[in-house]
Amino acid sequence: MSDPGFFQSALVYLTAAVISVPIAKRLGLGSVLGYLVAGVGIGPHVLGLVGGSSSSSEVMHIAESGVVVMLFLIGLELKISALWRMRGTLLGLGGSQMLACGIILGVGVWLWGIELKSALLIGFILALSSTAIVLQTLREKSLHATAGGRHAFATLLFQDIAVIPLLAILPLLASTPAIATNDIHSASHLSGAMQGIAICAAIASVVLAGRWLLPFLFSYIANAGLREIFTATALLLVLAIGGLMSLVGLSPALGAFVAGVVLASSPYRHELEGDLEPFKGLLLGLFFISVGASMDLQLILKDPLGITLLLAGFVLIKGSVLAALGKLFHFAPGATPLYTLSMFQGGEFAFVLFSQATSLGILTLDQSARFNAIVALSMALTPLALLAGRNWLKPPADPDATPHREADAIEHSSPVILAGFGRYGNYVGRLLRSQGFRPVVLETDAEHVELTRRLGFEVHYGDATRLDILHAAGAQHAKLLVIAISDEETIDLLVATARRHFPHLEIVTRATGMDHRLRLIQQGVHHVFHELAGSALDAGTQTLRLLGIPAYPAERAARKFRRWDIESARDLAPIRLQDESAYFAIIRERVANLESLFRSDPTHEGSADAKAWQPPSAPKTPPVQT
Repeated sequence: MSDPGFFQSALVYLTAAVISVPIAKRLGLGSVLGYLVAGVGIGPHVLGLVGGSSSSSEVMHIAESGVVVMLFLIGLELKISALWRMRGTLLGLGGSQMLACGIILGVGVWLWGIELKSALLIGFILALSSTAIVLQTLREKSLHATAGGRHAFATLLFQDIAVIPLLAILPLLASTPAIATNDIHSASHLSGAMQGIAICAAIASVVLAGRWLLPFLFSYIANAGLREIFTATALLLVLAIGGLMSLVGLSPALGAFVAGVVLASSPYRHELEGDLEPFKGLLLGLFFISVGASMDLQLILKDPLGITLLLAGFVLIKGSVLAALGKLFHFAPGATPLYTLSMFQGGEFAFVLFSQATSLGILTLDQSARFNAIVALSMALTPLALLAGRNWLKPPADPDATPHREADAIEHSSPVILAGFGRYGNYVGRLLRSQGFRPVVLETDAEHVELTRRLGFEVHYGDATRLDILHAAGAQHAKLLVIAISDEETIDLLVATARRHFPHLEIVTRATGMDHRLRLIQQGVHHVFHELAGSALDAGTQTLRLLGIPAYPAERAARKFRRWDIESARDLAPIRLQDESAYFAIIRERVANLESLFRSDPTHEGSADAKAWQPPSAPKTPPVQT
């Protein structure tokens, strides 16, 4: 704590970001370019406020964790089933991009005068693109969900995996022994077979922990009721996985991505996203500033023509290959320009690989500096290229993208917001209207909105999971939020958003199944209804009638069963993920007690109340003979 170097560097980095990024955003350049310019300004070749000290190196290491957090959050948005559906694009497009760019760029480096084997390796390093810059820029411009954005993501994911063999190949091409380090924990000293076993063990441990251990851990932490501890646990998880991957020679970002995919089905997914999102933005900003500060402006000014020619050749070759792949793989109209303009730059892993290649004698210091300068400059060009090509990149040009429609204006307020007006929600809405309530109804299916309006219903087009739509619907003044949406993930997201931003709202929600129902109860939602329970009990009541049980006992049995079911769900929810044996023991006990519960009912054997009333519409069907 006596050395203020780290804190001074952090102060300089944050001050530069606060000044430059808003200006860049106001000029329409995007935050990434603002961070890069801030880094150049405070770097050793301009103002000299950072650079060259151990504290700045420390900040760079912290900043690199932003990429790790980002890949973890991306993994949280992908389930294993979704990743499996991407396998064709992931292997086909990603593998083709790495192979084509690597070979062509490698030949170019060989013609520049480097030995063929080393030149091919450098070509594959230059084939990598920047995961951090591409994904951040596409998200800022709302292009990540288009066909071109999805192709870029699949390619970037393949590239992150490809870093592993590149790191393994480097020592085989070394002309000098690797410079010794003090990192006694690294697995790089192991033989190829042993390191392979260590890598498989590390990945397996992440998958198994994500599937079996982490849900119990998050449940334990959540029950403590301390939000800051949950946030600390989320950060600890990401950093611990990154550290484990580093020990075995893997990319920490790749390990974090695997963990995110494993936890994509976790009930705590949305809480993890909400808690880590601010850290991701801050750490990524520090990373971009560090990249800008690392640019060797003296080298660029010393040989501007040479650097410019190398940069132009690199961008043209890589861009041409990317455009050709778009045509080869029959991208949708508008997807090829986006894929090309977003992916032509070098990647952040190139800095690590070039540094390693220099220490092994594969590259000279001057060659490494030139390649690093090209990669850094190409990163800086990416936001400018996307800005210049914005007329080609409009999402409507992409037929795979969802057509955009502005949310409807909401001109009345109500104590009730009803999210979803499909087969389930319209029953709720009509019942409310019959009793004089006029809920604010939100629905995301534009065609269904138009149809229901023609039938005389007041329905607004709008996504209830969006915070601005909830504000427009009057959530800050409403009393109830009724969720009648059919998609489980959307329900979870809406519940998390409402509980975080509108804690006063009482939530009444539909559940898609028993597990979903217990999960919602565990999150503190008290009014959860299985989407099939009502109609199933109605059918069961009618079945009892057909078996000869009078109307009153049949209706009473259904109501009593409903209460029993609700009580059972509330008892089971707290231990759903904590104690599996106790969970099944409670279920067995309640099922065993169900029949005795109804035998104690005074109406069970035909008391005076058994025929106390008969519904006017009761069918006069003879009982079924048993």
